Amino acid sequence: MSASPVPSPVYSMTGFARVSGRVSDLLSWNLSLKSVNHRFLDLHMRMPAGAESLEMRLRRLLKEKVLRGHLEVTLNVDRGLRPSAHFDRDLLQGYIAAFRAAAAESELKQPDLNAIFRLPGVLTGETRFSELEVQALEEDVAAQIDPLVQALNRMRAQEGSALAAELGATMERLDLAVSQVAHMRQEVQKAYFERLSQRISTLLNGNGAIDRDRIMQEAAILAERSDVEEEVTRLRTHIQHFHSLLKAGGEMGKKLDFLLQEMNREANTLLSKTGGVSGNGSRITDLGLGMKSEIEKAREQVQNLE
Repeated sequence: MSASPVPSPVYSMTGFARVSGRVSDLLSWNLSLKSVNHRFLDLHMRMPAGAESLEMRLRRLLKEKVLRGHLEVTLNVDRGLRPSAHFDRDLLQGYIAAFRAAAAESELKQPDLNAIFRLPGVLTGETRFSELEVQALEEDVAAQIDPLVQALNRMRAQEGSALAAELGATMERLDLAVSQVAHMRQEVQKAYFERLSQRISTLLNGNGAIDRDRIMQEAAILAERSDVEEEVTRLRTHIQHFHSLLKAGGEMGKKLDFLLQEMNREANTLLSKTGGVSGNGSRITDLGLGMKSEIEKAREQVQNLE
């Protein structure tokens, strides 16, 4: 006998994790992941200059491990020293040559070096990494991606478990409301038929040329079409499917959202069929409105499930 499959965790798309490391006495780093809900996987990278190859590697690794969500990835690097100032020699010489040419044509003074250093791109205080430092940093950071994603997923699983419990309770309330509707269904259908019969009798009063039996048969057909048995059956099926998806875990947000849309459609049809019927008809209307409220709350919650 084969063992039952182990359910996957239910993941929220909300989470945060951070990990730190040290490449050398003078080079340390910390990497953070912050995740919020999004329809697809949306990676937003904040990396220091010169770490382009590491950024591409992180993108590839994270796409393998995270399915959905807006994921902010921030890498901060500390060299332990104040960054030294650098100037772009070629750019500086180009500016000077241009100034001198303009000065010769216009009989102006020679360019001011302080003014040139204030021009874009000439002087920079950004930390520059050597090729060896970049390689060492890349390997050190990449080695921590697995534990970092695991830490993120632990938080996302805690959030997801709480959401799943709330959604399960919502489905229980919906199931109770559906059972109450099912209990009153035949009585409401009978009341609807009686209301139609009375109105038809009033319209036909004194008119013997019309076949009363045929009219009453049509009234019975209309009353049958107002029956909510199909809606009750489909709602119960959707609720059971919803429970099974929660139990199985894994990627489910889009599937649950689709089921809730279908439940809302059935609740709307139920309301259209029972509107205007006295007695338990108004009670079913109240139950249907309550269903729609529960469904809408659930739809807001499933937006944050992976």
